[in-house]
Amino acid sequence: MGLKLTALIWGLAEATFFFIVPDVLLTFVCLKDRRQATRLCFWALGGALAGGVIMFTWGAIQKDSAVHLLEHVPAISQPLIEEIDHQVKTHGAMATLAGPLAGKPYKVYAVQAGAAGVSLPVFLLISIPARLLRFLLATWASSVIFNGIFRTMGPGKRQLLLCCAWIAFYFWFFSIM
Repeated sequence: MGLKLTALIWGLAEATFFFIVPDVLLTFVCLKDRRQATRLCFWALGGALAGGVIMFTWGAIQKDSAVHLLEHVPAISQPLIEEIDHQVKTHGAMATLAGPLAGKPYKVYAVQAGAAGVSLPVFLLISIPARLLRFLLATWASSVIFNGIFRTMGPGKRQLLLCCAWIAFYFWFFSIM
């Protein structure tokens, strides 16, 4: 139950206030067991949906305070919040589909969807593929890369390489946000 609970809590935390994606955990687990990592994607999804409900509800009830929290999360800026607000007002819940693959935080879409009066069930239905697709793609791509291309490396070296890849990703990500 340890990794399942970790994935669930990480999905919830990242959907609310945490800024490191559950994909980090999922990709490390896939180094050892791709099937287990794939199952953990669904636990992370469960946490993300719970966090999405929290942020959606907060945005619906008190958008200003929810946005105030978002402004204090690393890599979330006022222009990003405004951009996502415009996307949600223009495209409704469907805006949420493009966000995760473009590196735009789900938590901002949840707040803006709640504030815009989007239907919660529709938002959650759109959230399932929006979140799950990225979790699965990151997990399976990491499996192909680290268990396929770099399979001749020992497990410790592959873990170190994956760690370096995540550090490089976050340096790059924070430099563009």
